[in-house]
Amino acid sequence: MKNFQVTVQSNAETFQLCDCLNFLLPRVHSTLSSMVNHHTIGELGVTGTQSGILCMLSSGKLRLASELARECGIDASSTTRLIDRLEKRRLVTRQRGGRDRRTAHLTLTPEGQAVAARMPAFCTVIMDRALDGFTAHEKRSLTDMLRRILENSEDLA
Repeated sequence: MKNFQVTVQSNAETFQLCDCLNFLLPRVHSTLSSMVNHHTIGELGVTGTQSGILCMLSSGKLRLASELARECGIDASSTTRLIDRLEKRRLVTRQRGGRDRRTAHLTLTPEGQAVAARMPAFCTVIMDRALDGFTAHEKRSLTDMLRRILENSEDLA
């Protein structure tokens, strides 16, 4: 973690929590997660986080629990519990590595592939609803700005 200095300036008269990104970003995340959970639990029988893991595995770019944890921003033990539940539901399988038995490559089962294949439609509907009234340029700008926040914050976490 990189050290940085914080200079505190009192602006209590003008500070509005509802305008602070530290407040808004988690609220947006929570709202979108609730929307995703509502649809995925009801129609697919998995949570939004579980469906996200299935989608990441279906991309073929990630195959290890540690990679999923890093990409999702969740701790290793939570990732292991998520994978345990997905494995119990027969949506993923673990295949132990040859040299390092602690490492397991994750693979989607046909059922897991079917759930992952349905997720883009859910995400599109939810994001269309959340971004109603945004122009295509505003959507791209928002995405670009959020990616920049992540890039700027990587070495601070």
